[in-house]
Amino acid sequence: MKKLAVIILLSLSLTVKSQLSTDSLLIERHYRTFVYNPPAADLSGGSLMFVMHGSGGSSSNMLPQTKKLEAIAAAEKLLLVYPNGYQRYWNECRKYSTAAANKENINEEAFFTAMISYFENKYHINKNKVFASGMSGGGHISYKLALTMPGKIKAIAAVVANLPDSASSDCVLTGKPLPVLIINGTLDNTNPYNGGEMFVNNTSYGVVRSTENTFKFWSSLAGYKGVAKKKLLPDNDPADERTIESYTYSKRKKPTIQLLKVIGGKHDYPKDIDVFMYVWEFFKKAK
Repeated sequence: MKKLAVIILLSLSLTVKSQLSTDSLLIERHYRTFVYNPPAADLSGGSLMFVMHGSGGSSSNMLPQTKKLEAIAAAEKLLLVYPNGYQRYWNECRKYSTAAANKENINEEAFFTAMISYFENKYHINKNKVFASGMSGGGHISYKLALTMPGKIKAIAAVVANLPDSASSDCVLTGKPLPVLIINGTLDNTNPYNGGEMFVNNTSYGVVRSTENTFKFWSSLAGYKGVAKKKLLPDNDPADERTIESYTYSKRKKPTIQLLKVIGGKHDYPKDIDVFMYVWEFFKKAK
Protein backbone atom coordinates (compact mmCIF):
# COMPACT_ATOMS: atom_id res chain seq x y z
CA MET A 1 0.00 0.00 0.00
CA LYS A 2 2.86 2.37 0.89
CA LYS A 3 4.58 1.58 -2.42
CA LEU A 4 1.38 2.40 -4.29
CA ALA A 5 1.11 5.75 -2.46
CA VAL A 6 4.71 6.60 -3.34
CA ILE A 7 4.09 5.72 -7.00
CA ILE A 8 0.96 7.91 -7.10
CA LEU A 9 2.77 10.85 -5.50
CA LEU A 10 5.72 10.43 -7.86
CA SER A 11 3.33 10.29 -10.81
CA LEU A 12 1.61 13.48 -9.69
CA SER A 13 4.97 15.20 -9.20
CA LEU A 14 6.12 14.24 -12.69
CA THR A 15 2.81 15.42 -14.14
CA VAL A 16 3.22 18.85 -12.55
CA LYS A 17 6.82 19.11 -13.72
CA SER A 18 5.92 18.02 -17.24
CA GLN A 19 3.51 20.94 -17.53
CA LEU A 20 6.38 23.40 -17.37
CA SER A 21 7.45 24.81 -20.70
CA THR A 22 10.90 26.25 -21.42
CA ASP A 23 11.62 28.53 -24.33
CA SER A 24 14.27 31.01 -25.39
CA LEU A 25 14.67 34.21 -27.35
CA LEU A 26 17.76 35.36 -29.24
CA ILE A 27 18.72 38.73 -27.78
CA GLU A 28 21.84 40.35 -29.24
CA ARG A 29 23.65 37.06 -29.92
CA HIS A 30 22.58 35.41 -26.66
CA TYR A 31 19.77 32.90 -26.21
CA ARG A 32 17.85 33.98 -23.11
CA THR A 33 15.62 31.36 -21.50
CA PHE A 34 12.42 31.44 -19.47
CA VAL A 35 10.02 28.93 -17.91
CA TYR A 36 6.23 28.99 -17.51
CA ASN A 37 3.16 26.81 -17.14
CA PRO A 38 1.15 27.00 -20.40
CA PRO A 39 -2.37 28.19 -19.51
CA ALA A 40 -5.13 25.59 -19.72
CA ALA A 41 -7.78 28.25 -20.36
CA ASP A 42 -8.10 31.28 -22.61
CA LEU A 43 -5.79 34.01 -21.35
CA SER A 44 -6.95 36.78 -23.72
CA GLY A 45 -6.74 40.12 -21.95
CA GLY A 46 -5.07 38.52 -18.94
CA SER A 47 -2.07 39.57 -16.89
CA LEU A 48 1.60 38.63 -17.14
CA MET A 49 3.77 38.48 -14.02
CA PHE A 50 7.52 38.00 -14.16
CA VAL A 51 9.04 36.25 -11.11
CA MET A 52 12.81 36.67 -10.94
CA HIS A 53 15.41 34.64 -9.06
CA GLY A 54 18.25 36.03 -6.98
CA SER A 55 21.91 36.41 -7.91
CA GLY A 56 23.49 33.05 -8.72
CA GLY A 57 20.10 31.31 -8.87
CA SER A 58 17.74 30.13 -11.58
CA SER A 59 14.04 29.96 -12.38
CA SER A 60 13.76 26.68 -10.44
CA ASN A 61 14.48 28.56 -7.20
CA MET A 62 11.25 30.52 -7.58
CA LEU A 63 8.82 27.72 -8.41
CA PRO A 64 8.35 26.51 -4.80
CA GLN A 65 7.52 30.07 -3.75
CA THR A 66 4.57 30.44 -6.13
CA LYS A 67 2.70 27.15 -5.59
CA LYS A 68 -0.40 28.80 -4.14
CA LEU A 69 -0.43 31.52 -6.77
CA GLU A 70 0.02 29.01 -9.60
CA ALA A 71 -2.97 27.08 -8.22
CA ILE A 72 -5.28 30.07 -8.78
CA ALA A 73 -3.54 31.57 -11.81
CA ALA A 74 -6.09 30.26 -14.34
CA ALA A 75 -9.00 31.67 -12.37
CA GLU A 76 -7.17 34.99 -12.08
CA LYS A 77 -6.33 35.06 -15.82
CA LEU A 78 -2.70 35.33 -14.82
CA LEU A 79 0.40 33.89 -16.48
CA LEU A 80 3.48 33.51 -14.29
CA VAL A 81 6.79 33.58 -16.14
CA TYR A 82 10.16 32.72 -14.60
CA PRO A 83 13.03 34.21 -16.64
CA ASN A 84 16.63 33.11 -16.19
CA GLY A 85 19.42 35.60 -15.72
CA TYR A 86 22.43 35.61 -18.01
CA GLN A 87 24.83 33.02 -16.53
CA ARG A 88 22.61 33.08 -13.41
CA TYR A 89 22.90 36.84 -12.84
CA TRP A 90 21.11 40.00 -13.99
CA ASN A 91 22.48 43.20 -15.41
CA GLU A 92 20.83 45.42 -12.82
CA CYS A 93 21.58 48.99 -11.80
CA ARG A 94 24.49 47.93 -9.59
CA LYS A 95 27.53 49.50 -11.23
CA TYR A 96 30.05 47.47 -9.24
CA SER A 97 28.58 44.04 -9.92
CA THR A 98 31.27 41.63 -11.11
CA ALA A 99 28.74 39.34 -12.83
CA ALA A 100 29.20 38.63 -16.55
CA ALA A 101 25.73 40.11 -17.16
CA ASN A 102 27.01 43.47 -15.92
CA LYS A 103 30.50 43.25 -17.40
CA GLU A 104 29.06 42.43 -20.85
CA ASN A 105 26.26 44.98 -20.40
CA ILE A 106 23.56 42.43 -21.26
CA ASN A 107 20.46 44.15 -22.63
CA GLU A 108 17.80 43.21 -20.08
CA GLU A 109 15.28 45.73 -21.43
CA ALA A 110 15.41 44.03 -24.83
CA PHE A 111 14.92 40.61 -23.20
CA PHE A 112 11.86 41.64 -21.20
CA THR A 113 10.38 43.60 -24.09
CA ALA A 114 10.77 40.53 -26.31
CA MET A 115 9.12 38.28 -23.70
CA ILE A 116 6.16 40.65 -23.43
CA SER A 117 5.72 40.51 -27.21
CA TYR A 118 6.13 36.71 -27.15
CA PHE A 119 3.30 36.21 -24.67
CA GLU A 120 1.14 38.89 -26.25
CA ASN A 121 1.36 37.06 -29.57
CA LYS A 122 1.11 33.54 -28.12
CA TYR A 123 -1.59 33.96 -25.47
CA HIS A 124 -2.97 37.46 -26.14
CA ILE A 125 -2.09 38.81 -22.70
CA ASN A 126 -2.86 42.47 -22.09
CA LYS A 127 0.41 44.35 -22.59
CA ASN A 128 -0.88 46.98 -20.17
CA LYS A 129 -1.05 44.39 -17.37
CA VAL A 130 2.59 43.33 -17.10
CA PHE A 131 4.17 43.11 -13.64
CA ALA A 132 7.69 42.41 -12.35
CA SER A 133 8.68 40.82 -9.05
CA GLY A 134 11.71 39.14 -7.60
CA MET A 135 13.82 38.18 -4.62
CA SER A 136 17.22 39.75 -3.86
CA GLY A 137 18.90 40.15 -7.28
CA GLY A 138 15.44 39.52 -8.72
CA GLY A 139 14.26 42.53 -6.75
CA HIS A 140 17.12 44.56 -8.20
CA ILE A 141 16.18 43.70 -11.79
CA SER A 142 12.58 44.60 -10.92
CA TYR A 143 13.82 48.01 -9.78
CA LYS A 144 15.73 48.40 -13.03
CA LEU A 145 12.69 47.63 -15.17
CA ALA A 146 10.68 50.18 -13.18
CA LEU A 147 13.40 52.79 -13.61
CA THR A 148 14.22 52.26 -17.27
CA MET A 149 11.04 50.98 -18.94
CA PRO A 150 8.05 52.00 -16.78
CA GLY A 151 5.85 52.37 -19.85
CA LYS A 152 5.91 48.56 -20.26
CA ILE A 153 5.76 47.52 -16.60
CA LYS A 154 2.62 48.40 -14.61
CA ALA A 155 3.95 47.70 -11.10
CA ILE A 156 6.84 45.98 -9.33
CA ALA A 157 7.55 44.12 -6.09
CA ALA A 158 11.07 43.75 -4.65
CA VAL A 159 11.79 41.27 -1.85
CA VAL A 160 14.94 41.78 0.29
CA ALA A 161 16.37 44.41 -2.07
CA ASN A 162 17.31 48.08 -1.68
CA LEU A 163 18.13 50.50 -4.47
CA PRO A 164 21.85 51.16 -4.98
CA ASP A 165 22.88 54.67 -3.97
CA SER A 166 23.52 57.18 -6.75
CA ALA A 167 27.30 56.57 -6.75
CA SER A 168 26.77 52.81 -7.14
CA SER A 169 24.08 52.95 -9.83
CA ASP A 170 24.59 52.95 -13.60
CA CYS A 171 20.93 53.18 -14.69
CA VAL A 172 19.54 56.07 -16.68
CA LEU A 173 16.28 56.98 -14.95
CA THR A 174 13.08 57.90 -16.75
CA GLY A 175 11.56 59.55 -13.70
CA LYS A 176 8.09 58.06 -14.21
CA PRO A 177 6.35 56.78 -11.03
CA LEU A 178 4.57 53.45 -10.76
CA PRO A 179 3.24 51.23 -7.93
CA VAL A 180 6.02 49.68 -5.86
CA LEU A 181 5.94 47.08 -3.06
CA ILE A 182 9.07 46.53 -0.96
CA ILE A 183 9.43 43.62 1.51
CA ASN A 184 12.62 43.82 3.60
CA GLY A 185 13.88 42.31 6.86
CA THR A 186 15.49 44.40 9.61
CA LEU A 187 18.17 41.75 10.35
CA ASP A 188 19.19 41.14 6.74
CA ASN A 189 22.99 40.86 6.57
CA THR A 190 23.10 40.61 2.77
CA ASN A 191 20.79 43.48 1.90
CA PRO A 192 21.34 45.72 4.94
CA TYR A 193 18.06 47.27 6.05
CA ASN A 194 19.84 50.46 7.09
CA GLY A 195 21.89 50.62 3.92
CA GLY A 196 25.62 50.28 3.34
CA GLU A 197 27.97 48.03 1.43
CA MET A 198 26.32 44.95 -0.09
CA PHE A 199 28.14 41.67 -0.64
CA VAL A 200 27.16 38.86 -3.05
CA ASN A 201 29.22 35.67 -2.68
CA ASN A 202 31.80 37.63 -0.64
CA THR A 203 32.20 40.23 -3.41
CA SER A 204 31.19 43.85 -2.91
CA TYR A 205 28.42 45.10 -5.19
CA GLY A 206 28.74 48.67 -3.98
CA VAL A 207 26.57 50.59 -1.55
CA VAL A 208 22.79 50.34 -1.30
CA ARG A 209 20.42 52.91 0.14
CA SER A 210 18.61 52.12 3.34
CA THR A 211 15.16 50.57 3.04
CA GLU A 212 13.62 53.80 4.37
CA ASN A 213 15.43 55.83 1.68
CA THR A 214 14.47 53.32 -1.01
CA PHE A 215 10.85 53.68 0.11
CA LYS A 216 11.27 57.47 0.16
CA PHE A 217 12.72 57.47 -3.37
CA TRP A 218 9.66 55.75 -4.84
CA SER A 219 7.12 57.66 -2.74
CA SER A 220 8.73 61.02 -3.58
CA LEU A 221 8.76 60.07 -7.26
CA ALA A 222 5.00 59.46 -6.97
CA GLY A 223 4.55 62.88 -5.37
CA TYR A 224 3.82 61.82 -1.78
CA LYS A 225 4.70 63.90 1.27
CA GLY A 226 4.11 63.45 4.96
CA VAL A 227 3.90 60.22 6.96
CA ALA A 228 2.86 56.88 5.44
CA LYS A 229 -0.12 55.03 6.92
CA LYS A 230 1.11 52.39 9.37
CA LYS A 231 -0.58 49.04 10.00
CA LEU A 232 0.49 45.89 11.85
CA LEU A 233 -0.12 42.67 9.88
CA PRO A 234 -1.47 39.59 11.69
CA ASP A 235 1.25 37.47 13.31
CA ASN A 236 0.27 34.24 11.58
CA ASP A 237 3.45 32.40 12.59
CA PRO A 238 4.46 33.41 16.16
CA ALA A 239 7.12 30.68 16.19
CA ASP A 240 9.26 32.55 13.64
CA GLU A 241 9.72 35.45 16.10
CA ARG A 242 8.97 38.01 13.39
CA THR A 243 6.26 40.59 12.89
CA ILE A 244 5.42 42.72 9.88
CA GLU A 245 4.67 46.43 9.86
CA SER A 246 3.04 47.85 6.74
CA TYR A 247 3.67 51.44 5.63
CA THR A 248 1.56 52.68 2.73
CA TYR A 249 1.14 55.78 0.61
CA SER A 250 -2.07 55.60 -1.38
CA LYS A 251 -4.13 58.31 -2.99
CA ARG A 252 -6.62 58.51 -5.82
CA LYS A 253 -4.94 58.90 -9.20
CA LYS A 254 -1.51 58.18 -7.68
CA PRO A 255 0.42 54.89 -7.68
CA THR A 256 0.45 53.06 -4.35
CA ILE A 257 3.85 52.75 -2.65
CA GLN A 258 4.07 50.20 0.16
CA LEU A 259 6.77 48.90 2.46
CA LEU A 260 6.46 45.71 4.50
CA LYS A 261 9.02 46.02 7.29
CA VAL A 262 9.73 42.52 8.58
CA ILE A 263 10.88 43.00 12.17
CA GLY A 264 13.51 40.31 12.80
CA GLY A 265 13.49 39.25 9.15
CA LYS A 266 16.67 38.12 7.42
CA HIS A 267 17.58 37.56 3.75
CA ASP A 268 14.63 35.25 3.22
CA TYR A 269 10.85 35.11 2.99
CA PRO A 270 8.65 36.03 5.96
CA LYS A 271 6.36 33.19 7.06
CA ASP A 272 3.47 35.34 8.26
CA ILE A 273 2.36 35.86 4.65
CA ASP A 274 2.56 33.97 1.39
CA VAL A 275 4.78 36.52 -0.32
CA PHE A 276 3.72 36.09 -3.94
CA MET A 277 0.03 35.80 -3.10
CA TYR A 278 0.45 39.12 -1.29
CA VAL A 279 2.35 40.54 -4.27
CA TRP A 280 -0.43 39.54 -6.65
CA GLU A 281 -3.08 41.19 -4.46
CA PHE A 282 -0.96 44.36 -4.55
CA PHE A 283 -0.60 44.15 -8.33
CA LYS A 284 -4.33 43.66 -8.87
CA LYS A 285 -5.01 46.99 -7.20
CA ALA A 286 -2.28 48.83 -9.12
CA LYS A 287 -3.36 52.11 -10.68
